[in-house]
Amino acid sequence: MRGVKLLTVSNLDEAKQKLRAQPLRIGISTRALFNLEEEHEVFEKRGVQAYAELQLSRENKILEKGAAFEIVERLLNLNEAGHEPFVQIVLLSRNSPDLSLRAFKSIEAYGLPVVTGSFTSGAPLGTFVPAWKVDLFLSNEHSDVKAAIKAGTAAARLVPVSSSWDQDNTDEVRIAFDGDAVVFSAEADQIYKDKGLEGFRKFESDNAKKPMESGPFGEFLEKLSILRAIYLDEDGVSKVRIGIVTARDSAAHARVVHTLRAWGTPADEAHFVGQWNKAPILKAFGAHIFFDDQEKHVLGAAGVVAAGHVPGPHDGSAPVIPSGDLLA
Repeated sequence: MRGVKLLTVSNLDEAKQKLRAQPLRIGISTRALFNLEEEHEVFEKRGVQAYAELQLSRENKILEKGAAFEIVERLLNLNEAGHEPFVQIVLLSRNSPDLSLRAFKSIEAYGLPVVTGSFTSGAPLGTFVPAWKVDLFLSNEHSDVKAAIKAGTAAARLVPVSSSWDQDNTDEVRIAFDGDAVVFSAEADQIYKDKGLEGFRKFESDNAKKPMESGPFGEFLEKLSILRAIYLDEDGVSKVRIGIVTARDSAAHARVVHTLRAWGTPADEAHFVGQWNKAPILKAFGAHIFFDDQEKHVLGAAGVVAAGHVPGPHDGSAPVIPSGDLLA
């Protein structure tokens, strides 16, 4: 597994130069950035023509913020004025070019420095993800997310956030990840399927210091770690905070720690929750977005944080290991 060199203040300029040369680039669908649920319902029930007419009639009405708006805004705020950006956003939309005006008017109204995008008039977006060389793709459309992951890009399908979700007014960016089949490979899932719970426990114990293989979000984590290092203060605290929230517990936690150490991608916080509900932990962490391959965890988290489902090699709606065991 390739890993970023652990960055220190002594090579801060090198880190900035590296990230400006290859920015953290996020592709995002219009419906993930803005609240277009009403318009999408019209599309689903009445078709393309009714949807287009509704969008045109609202062309000068600024769109409300969607599930990914806050994390996008926070990441863009990390860019330094007068310098090449650390973070870039690419808008990817199945809307037609004619309907792009409302999206870009809304972007301008909110003051977001988003200047590039693709509008495909209904064609799938998956093929444009590698074309734009994005490090992360966020969408509400399952098929586009699956295509992006197949192309080797970290991607997640966002679910609607709760209307009661409270946004904080700090300048931090706090991103939380599940472990297996998200940051790490799905190896643990397969070991359990092949050898059962005791076999899994023994395998993890025997391989505690052997780094795991990268999962679909491994490379994104590496690049995010560079951004984290750029904003480390003299006390070793960064305004970019990374959290691991995994259903592993003490019987299987050591390999997580050793893997992150070997990769040079330290987590600011790690929570080994076992059977515990992840939502209260995410709320306490103050996460601004959370990624998990289990749909039940994503839906549970959506009450307190923007949450994205990462399609994995197994049924994302059911636990990999039965309730009462370690890994979910």
